[in-house]
Amino acid sequence: MTTWRKRITKVMEDRGDLWSDVEYCTLDDHGLDREFNDGFGSPEGEPFGLWTQNWIYFPTCYNGAEGVESVCRFPDGVPIKHVGGW
Repeated sequence: MTTWRKRITKVMEDRGDLWSDVEYCTLDDHGLDREFNDGFGSPEGEPFGLWTQNWIYFPTCYNGAEGVESVCRFPDGVPIKHVGGW
């Protein structure tokens, strides 16, 4: 079991971001901290988009295993759905 906050934090560390850098997130604290199974199967985590000054973070999914990725920032406020095959 994991939460989006845990998964996002790991990727943010790789990018040099902190939670204090977050400018916008489509999830509230409850959504970020809700536990779900991120293993193989079907996606359980909510779709989200999270913007910092330099990055956009979004959920990924491969064969049902969920993760977080990021791209350079150009926010439009629309949540980004899971990316990948499953």
